[in-house]
Amino acid sequence: MKSFATRGAPHLPAPTSAQRVMLDVLLALLPGIAAHVWFFGPGILLQIVLAVSFALVCEAIMLKARGVSVSLFLSDLSAVVTAVLFVLCIPPLAPWWITLVGMLGAIVVAKQWFGGIGYNLFNPAMVGYAIVLLCFPREMSQWLSPLTSETVSLGTALDAVFRGILPQSWDTISSATPLDTVRTLSLKDLMMPEIRHNPLFGDFGGKGWEWIANAYALGGFYLLWRRVIRWQVPLGVLGSVILLSVPFWLSDPDRHPFPLAHVFSGGLMLAAFFIATDPVTGCSTPRGRLLFGAGVGVITLVIRRWGDYPDGVAFAVLLMNCCAPLLDRYTAPRVFGQGKRP
Repeated sequence: MKSFATRGAPHLPAPTSAQRVMLDVLLALLPGIAAHVWFFGPGILLQIVLAVSFALVCEAIMLKARGVSVSLFLSDLSAVVTAVLFVLCIPPLAPWWITLVGMLGAIVVAKQWFGGIGYNLFNPAMVGYAIVLLCFPREMSQWLSPLTSETVSLGTALDAVFRGILPQSWDTISSATPLDTVRTLSLKDLMMPEIRHNPLFGDFGGKGWEWIANAYALGGFYLLWRRVIRWQVPLGVLGSVILLSVPFWLSDPDRHPFPLAHVFSGGLMLAAFFIATDPVTGCSTPRGRLLFGAGVGVITLVIRRWGDYPDGVAFAVLLMNCCAPLLDRYTAPRVFGQGKRP
């Protein structure tokens, strides 16, 4: 008895459509979105609605300008996935024009100018995020504190996003991210035990961010089970970060964070399962995927330690996107009967 869908002799599995893959990714993101709402309020849902609307409009205009089928490519859900991934990287009360600029960079510049789905060199969501992070650093640093996010209602989120009216208690409910806090206090020569006394921190990483990272991991395991992604990239990202940070932490735990703090703070878990695993902008060979993931992890640690940005995941992914064709070339399996690839 067959246990999987087949399509003609020799009974290979039926091909998976892009729409089915994107739908699986959206389903896998639901636990992370729910965790965001729980810890940071309903603003993230408002941002998702805005980003998806902007993304679909931008995609439709560009498809119409290029003379290709609008309905065919809008229905593949790739623009929706890009919009949701972008939103999960920005503050939930960011102004509406931040989302608009991000979608213009992601959909128009990074995706459609390169030829649409399957032809883009760089991850569209990370291009959009990098643009707004570089151009609007103040707006991108205004995060809510998970300790007081229950005070932010949907009405408050609407006022902040569309009218720029922040709550009167903004100074008490806003905060830097845990990674930004570590960076700022480390520059003031505070030791890690002192830094971790800050109520922003939990057992390993940032309070709230730990559960969000766990939710992303749960969705990532679903994608692995569905065979939407392969195991090499997540292992490369998370494994390289842990292996490289362990020696520093063992040599001087007062100066260097616990290795799991890197994993459970910031966007590393999201990148490991949902961003670096993009089959278009990543590698296609098994060894290439492993090296690609390791490169993302190494560059992220370098930026966090010596760069000007506390996280650095987006820049790490974009830099490795440039290296993906070269990695594929030199990690391709040797064809039987032929010599080694030059």
